[in-house]
Amino acid sequence: KAQHIICDAHPGYTTTRWAKQNAEKLGIPVTPVLHHHAHASSAYYECHSHATDTTGDIMVFTWDGVGYGEDGTLWGGETFIGRPDHWQRIATIHSFRLPGGDRAGREPWRSAAALCWESDIAYDDIPETDPLLKQAWQRNINSPVTTSVGRLFDAAAALTGLRTHASFEGQGPMELEALCRSHTEQASEPVRLGLHENKGLLTMDWQPLLPMLLDTDMSRKQRAEVFHSSLAHAILQQAETIGEKYGIDKVSFSGGVFQNRVLTEQAIALLSENNFQVHLAELIPVNDAGISFGQIIEYGFKQQ
Repeated sequence: KAQHIICDAHPGYTTTRWAKQNAEKLGIPVTPVLHHHAHASSAYYECHSHATDTTGDIMVFTWDGVGYGEDGTLWGGETFIGRPDHWQRIATIHSFRLPGGDRAGREPWRSAAALCWESDIAYDDIPETDPLLKQAWQRNINSPVTTSVGRLFDAAAALTGLRTHASFEGQGPMELEALCRSHTEQASEPVRLGLHENKGLLTMDWQPLLPMLLDTDMSRKQRAEVFHSSLAHAILQQAETIGEKYGIDKVSFSGGVFQNRVLTEQAIALLSENNFQVHLAELIPVNDAGISFGQIIEYGFKQQ
């Protein structure tokens, strides 16, 4: 017999509405859990299940498409320290507004336009003919704020001319990753992404990537490799800054972005070379297939 219902914190999800309706009907409590707290808690469980020292806080990079954030914005590029039920959001990426909202998941050009408009750079490859689109974006109409690395990957796929429309979410990023698999060209040096403090959060600046992504003198493969390498080095830079300040050397990953083998392997190698203990999930999927598990871990720690 169900004694408690756990659900995502997003108020618009069908499952969240179902949970609240049935909790009231059954007379049992319901606990909403933030999407990225669930990701972090899932990573925490596996991190400690494989470690000899099963105490202490960890650092978790939770990079994905979108998840409802504590501030009501769409998170997706967050770094937490702590443990289940005691997560502190410590880092994020520079936010941007998505024209068209959820449509951006199937239309990568929208993410590309958002980054360019945010940076006052012209973006001419817009298939949308409605002249009011940018005006709506400027007026914050149907243009939610996000810190999504998944949408950053979408933008990279569009800006390199790889894909402006997708038949499923993540198609552009998958094709961008695939370009890195051949080794016929020598990869260029990664772009160093700025890291600054904004409202108490370490914030990664993606803007230095734009000139490189738009540089047609470089092949798509080169641009894809530089993009992945730049983000891997940004992970190391964040980890070093956070580790030095908080004394944490255990690092894990969760979120659909870390299904990307090129990015994840580079990040693990860089972190390991710099004396971090890196734990990658083996039993629980890093994407949303592991969310329910993470919600249970988060709830379980609340009861302790």
